[in-house]
Amino acid sequence: MSEPSPGTFPELLAHGVGGRQDLPIPFGFAVTGAALALVISFVVLGAFWREPRLGDPEAGRPLPERVGRVVDSAGWRWALRLLGLVVVGYFGVGLFLGPDVDRNPTAGAFYVLFWVGLVPLSLLFGSVWRALNPLRTGYLLVAAAVRRDPRRGLLPLPARLGYWPAALGLLAFVWLELVAPDRATVPVIRTWVVAYAIVVLVGAVLFGVDFFDRGDAFEVYSDLVGRLAVVGRRDDGTLVWRNPLEGMSALPPAPGFVAVVVVLLGSTLFDSLSNAPAWFRLAQNSELPPVFTNTVGMLALIGLVLAAYGLTCLLAARLAPSVRPGEVAAEIAHCIVPIAVGYVLAHYYSLLVLEGQRTVALLSDPLVTGTANWLGTAHWSISAALVTPAGVATLQVTLIVLGHLIGTVLSHDRALVLFPGRAAVAAQVPLLVLMVGYTVAGLLLLFAG
Repeated sequence: MSEPSPGTFPELLAHGVGGRQDLPIPFGFAVTGAALALVISFVVLGAFWREPRLGDPEAGRPLPERVGRVVDSAGWRWALRLLGLVVVGYFGVGLFLGPDVDRNPTAGAFYVLFWVGLVPLSLLFGSVWRALNPLRTGYLLVAAAVRRDPRRGLLPLPARLGYWPAALGLLAFVWLELVAPDRATVPVIRTWVVAYAIVVLVGAVLFGVDFFDRGDAFEVYSDLVGRLAVVGRRDDGTLVWRNPLEGMSALPPAPGFVAVVVVLLGSTLFDSLSNAPAWFRLAQNSELPPVFTNTVGMLALIGLVLAAYGLTCLLAARLAPSVRPGEVAAEIAHCIVPIAVGYVLAHYYSLLVLEGQRTVALLSDPLVTGTANWLGTAHWSISAALVTPAGVATLQVTLIVLGHLIGTVLSHDRALVLFPGRAAVAAQVPLLVLMVGYTVAGLLLLFAG
């Protein structure tokens, strides 16, 4: 693979640099091994994990009291909020004042450093975007200026709204990232960002600051990934070291949550599909506009992920008539999150490493800063040492299988809560089939071509 120049973000959307030929074992063996790993884990869990072990509200070891006092202090919180304003303000220079040329780092900053980089940051530190979110900070500042309680909106926040605004926001973003014409150009990104900010701020004005928790797509995205961090909070707010499975298991079901995780998983799978030669030829040879073909393809794949999930929950519920399919769907949706996270990391790893370095280098360009090399990165040499084809291919398979294994453990533990007696194991058979199906489909799409 030849190394693209710093301004070629649109051409870099073929994210992987590893292929099935780069795996240390034949691709068929990798797929078979992944499926067997899930089946074996299912058998082992059924034999040795017979009581629910996750979801304890007291789980976790408290961090030192001194650390908790600092992190919970108003000074620390406002320092992070101001940091978020500074970083986004710097990004805004290129977005609103920079010309639409290849040297403008806006596309890389938005799609790579922010969207992809938010995953490892959240895995390490938890829900980081809630602390940095400039929209939340702006709302809090305005509320303080007008001396209004930020928790009070014009209307009460309805419980049935749930995660639906975030699900729609995520769908709008992945359409922009994967389908929209000229999506790497500054005017298109600027229009989308302004429209998104207006919608979210209107929601906050209507329903108060709590709207951000489930209404801001990027806060929800960061929070879901951050549930897998080893640092988190108990229900009482105590900052603790914890088993990452506890954080995910403690996530309460809510309206629209299934839609959020299905959009995350389905859109990432479509990103792999859209890079496959067969799909590329189909879109190019079709008499329909590519934007139409890709929109239908993305929605269809998201719909297939949802249909497979819904059918699985229906079959599982039939094995235990006391549990409704809708209840199963809501209670085990959190099990899809580590699967989606595994796909995101696997699919975008090489993009983050390579284009992330190029974007950081461009952030010191005089085009944005007005002064040469303000960040000291303008003359960085781009290193590909961490993206060897064999290494990336192996990492991709490992991340996908690990995500599914974590999902299997979470679904097993929740099944022990949902289903009575032996039905807990029987009801998991459809879930196991779903996991194997997602794994095989994901590997085939990721290594398509």
